[in-house]
Amino acid sequence: MFQLEEELKKLPDQPGVYIMHDKKDAIIYIGKAVSLTKRVHQYFQASHNEGLKKAQMVRQIARFEYIVTDSELEALVLECNLIKEHRPKYNTMLRDDKTYPYIKVTLGEAYPRVLFARQLKKDKSRYFGPYTSAGAVKDTIDLLNRLYGLRTCRRILPRDIGKERPCLNYHIRQCDAPCQDYISEEDYATRVGKAIRFLNGEYQPILKELEEKMQAASAEMEFEKAAEYRDLQNSVKQIAQKQKITDANEEDRDVVGLAKEGEDAVVQVFFIRGGKLIGREHFYMKIAAEDAGDQILTAFLKQYYAGTPFIPRLIMLPSDIEEKEVIETWLSGRRGQRAYIKAPQKGMKEKLVELATKNARLVLTQDKERLKREEGRTIGAVKEVAGLLGLNGIVRIEAYDISNISGFQSVGSMVVYEKGKPCRSDYRKFRLKTVSGPDDYASMQEVLTRRFTHGMEEKETLKKKALEDAYGSFSRFPDLIMMDGGKGQVNIALRVLAELQLSIPVCGMVKDDNHRTRGLYYNNVEIPIDRNSEGFQLITRIQDEAHRFAIEYHRSLRSKGQVHSVLDEIAGIGPSRRKALMMHFSSLEEIRMASAEELAQTPSMNMRAAKAVYDHFHSVDEKKEV
Repeated sequence: MFQLEEELKKLPDQPGVYIMHDKKDAIIYIGKAVSLTKRVHQYFQASHNEGLKKAQMVRQIARFEYIVTDSELEALVLECNLIKEHRPKYNTMLRDDKTYPYIKVTLGEAYPRVLFARQLKKDKSRYFGPYTSAGAVKDTIDLLNRLYGLRTCRRILPRDIGKERPCLNYHIRQCDAPCQDYISEEDYATRVGKAIRFLNGEYQPILKELEEKMQAASAEMEFEKAAEYRDLQNSVKQIAQKQKITDANEEDRDVVGLAKEGEDAVVQVFFIRGGKLIGREHFYMKIAAEDAGDQILTAFLKQYYAGTPFIPRLIMLPSDIEEKEVIETWLSGRRGQRAYIKAPQKGMKEKLVELATKNARLVLTQDKERLKREEGRTIGAVKEVAGLLGLNGIVRIEAYDISNISGFQSVGSMVVYEKGKPCRSDYRKFRLKTVSGPDDYASMQEVLTRRFTHGMEEKETLKKKALEDAYGSFSRFPDLIMMDGGKGQVNIALRVLAELQLSIPVCGMVKDDNHRTRGLYYNNVEIPIDRNSEGFQLITRIQDEAHRFAIEYHRSLRSKGQVHSVLDEIAGIGPSRRKALMMHFSSLEEIRMASAEELAQTPSMNMRAAKAVYDHFHSVDEKKEV
């Protein structure tokens, strides 16, 4: 049994990491300390105040554990790793977990290649980046390969020279086939050197070279080749325009800006490499309203630079942070060279930080507006539907649909929306077991019965295990059921719920003659709805999603050969004739309506087989009429 007072007494006056657990033993907070005893004691002192978020966290602490380290730096590294692994609820968290693309020149190979890379490794290759756009990186690599005729194959050269024929790139003049020894290693290395200078920002030599080649081709009346050089020249200019000069000292740095409002924060980072702004990226942070700017920046630095492979020489911040020295030491260790953190107060560097901050504020403002619009499309739409039905507290909506082909292998779908958004992890599929033939009502009755019976059993199991707060895949019941149809479908659902003694509102999504939703059927009344409203759009999205999910499931079964055709039941109709019939006629209904003579005109069919198909369908129809 964990005794708080006793465990507090055992805390050592040493650096380390402390880990807070709640009553379910989940990790809710991870922190580092120069002195574990001083830092952890602070949380449980009545006079201590670190804001509402920390106060809520302290109330949930059931126990804590700690790991002693030799230094504050070791504690920082361990804290970063543990936070990244466990993502505790009460830590200020970086929401994004991105890896950025690099351009990799494989200088360790005899005939180097220019490749796309996501990780910066300690090998003989040379890396350029990171870049923020994977598309731009791929465009640049493609351009370099076309400009300098570099190889893209995975052959190991010179070992594999002459073993296989040259690839297509050689025949379309995009590679000079070093795999056939058509270009010397020295000449190829010269081309790679030009590609590296291009990546370093030296664009003028290649632009001049392309201009000369274009003019020469034009003078020789080779206009197609001249147009090719012109297009390459334009591609180089487009790449060059993306590299904006920021200053002349060619220093690698990251410029960080911060904007926060309430419990939302955005960190904007400008990536400057070799004195050029190569891109920018913004990151959303989950914070507490009372978190100060230096706390948010500290959390960002720890989490972001623990995951990125490239550490610049200088990181510029809008304000100083308390843990500056230890984070600098940690970054220097990761970089292999000295790294610095500075908060510039004047000059061009301060203006760059201000620009990053301004961009962060702009992203945050735009995001707030986007969230408001999104809320109107989701929560606002749910409230609108609830108002039409006279209901309160609708959060979870479930919708159902049936899909089959002429009644064979009927399947059902269940889609779930929570707060107006699809909750795809709760979607479920049903293969009908008790219904044969195209009976949508009976099929829906089976799906609903199975769904809610399973849910009730699951709830009972969780209750026996004393897991009142837990939920299984079926144990969460909806606040509203939407049926893809009118009175008939609604009555089926109400009958199932009554038999199971459940009380859940059910409404139908009524369609007009053109199969478009026109209103809702609820409590024996059809309720019209404004087609331009967010509520109507939500109903349409739910209806389309239920339909899509059912059809995709049915299609996947058919593609696996698990759904058989009615044609399989006809004597003399094998796979080839069935395929020929389905290709000749657009649907099973057309086959059903065709005469024996029309069926016989299908490739691979004869009159005997055609008559068997005709007799099968018409004898089935006669039985139905009896």
